Parts: sequence; C-alpha cells; structure tokens
Amino acid sequence: MLRIHQALQEEGYPNANRLAADVEVSTKTIHRDIDFMRDRLNLPVAFDPRRNGYYYQGKVGNFPSLQITEGEVFALVVAEKALQQYRGTSFEKPLLSAIRKMQQALPDTITVNLAHMEQAVSFRTRVEPILDLAIFDVLTRAVAAREELDLSYRKPGQSSEARRVDPYHLANINGEWYLFAYDHARKDIRTFAPARIQSARPTGTHFKRNHKFSLEQRLRDSFGVLSGQGQFAVRIQFNSRTADFIREKKWHESQELKELPDGGVELRLKLSSLAEIERWVLSWGGNARVIQPPELAESVRQAARNILES
Repeated sequence: MLRIHQALQEEGYPNANRLAADVEVSTKTIHRDIDFMRDRLNLPVAFDPRRNGYYYQGKVGNFPSLQITEGEVFALVVAEKALQQYRGTSFEKPLLSAIRKMQQALPDTITVNLAHMEQAVSFRTRVEPILDLAIFDVLTRAVAAREELDLSYRKPGQSSEARRVDPYHLANINGEWYLFAYDHARKDIRTFAPARIQSARPTGTHFKRNHKFSLEQRLRDSFGVLSGQGQFAVRIQFNSRTADFIREKKWHESQELKELPDGGVELRLKLSSLAEIERWVLSWGGNARVIQPPELAESVRQAARNILES
C-alpha cells in the first residue's frame, strides 16, 4: 500500500495492471489494497476512466501507516514523560526522534485532548545522577560496538586508578546508571558507576562478549547491583507503623512475608551480599529490626552507634 501511495503521489495515473507489475502481486491484491486505503484509511483514492488510472482527489501528506486508539495515544504520552529520566543522556535524541516519527504517522482522525493528558500523569525523581555526557556517550558506543575501553576510575574516598575493561552492558537500576564490564586486571566482571569514571578512551580493540553473561542471573541474589559469593537467609521484622509499606512492594524476587500478631510483618530474603541491605534497613530507622543473620544485625547496630557518636 505504501508503494501504491507513492505511485499515486507521482500523479502518473497508474492502473491495477501497472501497479501489480511494479509491486509483483496480483491485480486482485491491488484492488483489495486500494479498497482498504479508501475505506479504512480514509484516503481520497479515485479512478479516472478517461486516463484509465487511479489518483488522489486532493492533497495527501504522509501515508497513515499507523492506526492508533485514544488509549494508545495516552500510553505514548506517558512513555514520553517517562523519558525524562534519560534527559541529557545520549539516549535522549534518538528516543525523541522516534516519538516524533510516530506522532507524524498518526492519522488525522484521532482527536484527543493532549492538554488533559499532560496534566494527568507525571514522573518525579528525588535524586538525579550527575553524568559527564561525553563519557556516557563513549560508554554507550563502546557497549554497542564491543570495543575495549581504558578507564580512569575513582572509588568513593580513593584516588583514581587505570582500568582496562570490556564493556558488556549499561543498565538503569532504580534510577541509577551502571556499567557492567569485564575487568582485565581482576579477570572478572565488575560494576562501575559512570558518575565515577574520570575518563574513558576506546583502545581500538574489539572483544567477543561472553555469552554466559546474564544481567538477570548476576543480579538475581543481590538487593540492588552488588552481588557476592555468600548465601544469606535474611529476616527483618517491621512494626505495624511501617508494615503496610513493606506489603505494598515487591522488594526482591526471593521475598516471603510473614504476618506478625502485633500487626507487623517479617520480610524474608535470600541474598548473596549484605552491603546494600544494611543501608536499606538503616533507612527505616527504629521501625525495622534484623532477626538474622547475626552479622547483619551487628553491622546495623554498629552503624547506629556511629550515627549517635558522630
């Protein structure tokens, strides 16, 4: 149908036989497609007996290749708002370009109040990561091209150090960006925060990605992005003041909830590392109590002492 549309735009008055030969289909298919264009897409296709060919009665712009409902338009608006987390990154331009192309392809027969939609939904993030866009662009290109990188990387509270890596994957997890890459010196996959990368330079050497790498598998037993080699059965009890907040979310794939007699709830998890769960427990203040493992309970207790003594 797009080929038919283009032929009609050229105003050559093509007939069914000529169109069938050009598109390499039967004349019956041409007649059926033209009927669809006229009846379903509302295109002003007409037949001129004198010239024995089809033409457009009036001006026609882009071919309406996208049929969409009001609900789908609303979903598109929501998706555009969700793109706010990518503002300023190298993903912003191609994502907005894709949305503009979809908007241009929308049929004129769909009319909705976009102003109302704009006011109905919004996305907010409390903390926005600060990224060096030039470095972030180098990372995205290297991941796509499977090209080694020389990084200058600084861990919190430490000096920068040189790291040569094979960048496997960029992920946005809970609003934060992370690079998962094979570290040549450590001979293992490491997680890097792009905000801590001081510089990134492609080496010109390409690598074959390890097909055994799976982000889902790697993060399966972590509470965020940090995975470890341990196996911890975690039990945390929340009092009745905060129990509903725990019930309302899925915090981890392994989670189990046990209702407590006083209206509280016990959250049970299976994790490979305790580093992130410790910070999370502390964020609940005195409303959470670690039951097990003992080392998590002690680390939370010590962190609370440090807060009081500081």
